[in-house]
Amino acid sequence: MASFRLTIEDGQFRDGQGRQVVLRGINVAGDTKLPSEPNQPSHVGDDFFDGDNVTFHQRPFTRQDAPAHFARIKRFGFNTIRYLFTWEAIEAAGPGIYDEEYIQHTVEVLRIAGSYGFYVFMDPHQDVWSRFTGGSGAPMWTIYACGLNPQSFAATEAAIVHNTYPEPDNFPKMIWSTNYYRLAAGTIFTFFFAGRDFAPKCVIDGVNIQDYLQNHFIDACAHLAKRIHEAGDLENDVVIGWESMNEPNRGMTGYVDLTVIPKEHPLKKGTCPTMWQTFLTGMGRACEVDTWDMGGLGPYKTGTKLVDPHGEFAWLPEGYDDSRYGWKRDPGWKLGECVWAQHGVWDISTDTLLKKDYFAKNPNTGKKIDYPEFTNTYFMDFWRKYSRACRSHHEDCIMLMQYPTLELPPEIKGTEDDDPKLVFTPHFYDGITLMTKHWNSSWNVDVVGVLRGKYWHPAFAIRVGETAIRNCLRDQLATLRQEGIDRIGNHPCLMTEFGIPYDMDDKKAYKTGDYSSQSAALDANYFAAEGSGMEGYCLWVYSTTNDHERGDQWNGEDLSIISVDDKLPDASSVSSEPEFDQSTTSLVKTPAAVVAAESLEDAGVTPGNLQRTLTNPSISSAPSDRDPELTNTPGYRAAEAFIRPTPTVVAGRLLSSGFDLRKCAFSIKVSAPQAAADDAPTVVFLPEHHFPKQECDVTASAGRWEIDIDSSQGTPLQLLKWWHPEGEQTLAIKGLVRKYNLPEGTSDEAGYLEQCQTGYGLNMGSCCIM
Repeated sequence: MASFRLTIEDGQFRDGQGRQVVLRGINVAGDTKLPSEPNQPSHVGDDFFDGDNVTFHQRPFTRQDAPAHFARIKRFGFNTIRYLFTWEAIEAAGPGIYDEEYIQHTVEVLRIAGSYGFYVFMDPHQDVWSRFTGGSGAPMWTIYACGLNPQSFAATEAAIVHNTYPEPDNFPKMIWSTNYYRLAAGTIFTFFFAGRDFAPKCVIDGVNIQDYLQNHFIDACAHLAKRIHEAGDLENDVVIGWESMNEPNRGMTGYVDLTVIPKEHPLKKGTCPTMWQTFLTGMGRACEVDTWDMGGLGPYKTGTKLVDPHGEFAWLPEGYDDSRYGWKRDPGWKLGECVWAQHGVWDISTDTLLKKDYFAKNPNTGKKIDYPEFTNTYFMDFWRKYSRACRSHHEDCIMLMQYPTLELPPEIKGTEDDDPKLVFTPHFYDGITLMTKHWNSSWNVDVVGVLRGKYWHPAFAIRVGETAIRNCLRDQLATLRQEGIDRIGNHPCLMTEFGIPYDMDDKKAYKTGDYSSQSAALDANYFAAEGSGMEGYCLWVYSTTNDHERGDQWNGEDLSIISVDDKLPDASSVSSEPEFDQSTTSLVKTPAAVVAAESLEDAGVTPGNLQRTLTNPSISSAPSDRDPELTNTPGYRAAEAFIRPTPTVVAGRLLSSGFDLRKCAFSIKVSAPQAAADDAPTVVFLPEHHFPKQECDVTASAGRWEIDIDSSQGTPLQLLKWWHPEGEQTLAIKGLVRKYNLPEGTSDEAGYLEQCQTGYGLNMGSCCIM
């Protein structure tokens, strides 16, 4: 086993030299949610229910393409990969049948990621349980194991699934997430976390459905961990740890009244049945259901709709042959009938709800199950099993805990669960921007404050003006971090998802090339993350197949920072320049000095190598001598907001850092117990677009600094290295000031690449941004 490349000390990530490490990550890749054989994006219905015969052998991308993708991501300044995999990718063919070809592909891609110096942690990804319940994650056979018939979900609205939607081109935006509150996902998550208590009759292969599902999920993840361990060169050096299930959900556990939508479920879109109504429609009954939509002030009721399954059931029919998957269902679990009726929750003969509070209390203890109680009990039981399984192969690895989204963390501080190698991983999205697909710089809402009961009335949670909005986003993230420290313990907080939709305003940017709204929204989110005190954050998402028509190819989402339709210039339009010579580009200065020397030659910068700087993969996809071929590959948008200066390692403790995009100004404040060693300075990733050498002004409180081109991790990066003395020290850098990084006289509709070309006065040939 390799020595630990990343450790945790006093709530911070530390490298082998004792420096604090800031994890600036990205999710790789959104394509992982979907099979590659056959390629089956969510709008395609053909052969959808042939779910046992799919493979993911080219996810997240092919081995041949991996170097190009990782080189590009590295040039963007990311040092961390949240590596997505799904349970379905490992075990699609049936219980216990593992796809070793996919696993070997994963091992090989991870090796390539390691060659670029990334910290990688593994994410067993899911959304609303499975592709067959409208999301991603679990294999199709798990739906059948739960006694449900996925082919009847469309008629009963047990799940709203893009693949079976009658008009896939008009699939309502973000409606997929409402599946958490529909029959299929609501039932399965209840089974997964609390089946023993609430569905004791559901026994399969001699164990309760809770144990059957959890054991297979955990065993699949553990099998992947075993194969990574057996690879011999990935643990700790590349793969630093394992995250728990993405965005777990309690299902119906804790519901006080099945006839109303719980107040903690503010998401309303399309038909919004109560769980009681889903029981009825799941048994073929017609119901008049409220319909909702999302407006500028949040969700609003639009009317009602008759959901009529015409007698079709969401449950497997009586007499269904369970031998297909080789399991044996207990005779006490009847097929062809709602499982909740079998447990006395309602009477099928009279359509009468008998126990509207059936899920409200723990049947063993009588204790009320609110969300904190669910997290402290049912979720933690799962967490302990999962953590033990991962560490049975990857000994003493970092474990990343993801509890239910935006809910309070479990209270484990000072207990045996307060593990020294634990990281907590909240998620956060600006819900108004995500749901409306519009950046509103006039007002927003303190959602976390509302959820925590901070305000007497929601109107007091409104923030007016862009400055107030940005501060509000920052304060919400700071709250999530502090809640984790208070309840879990002194552990790093790594936000593993945040991001913005690129298809804002009916895809206006795709017609005009103007990504200013996306840039403003993404910059506001990064401002919030950088100012929150979090020890790291991972942007959602990098998707190799994103295009303007279908976005990320999944449920109408379009959050990828790259797209095949945002084309970059052909290599033939960019002249080839020699590589930087590190000895001529290393600029050592004293405090308050500027990088720009009296002559460009003195600074090692010439019009020639300036163009080379501009045409490396962080600015365009033209090839370089060291990087893999990146020409005619996906382009990126609003890059000025996500390619930003970042302290990657700090010789001491990071007190604060931030980047002002409008002023192109970066600042950092550190506290050092001792002077930075010669071989262990504080290091800042300094992107050339914002900070070209002849426009870069650096001021430090003390010590010496150097701007250099570093190619030690597979691709050239411009880094600032700072050797500061002990105590509190500050450093500020001013770069090329632009209007949202638009040079004077440049059209507001210019894309990022065109801005770069115009700003530097380079004639790089024609470029089609669309």
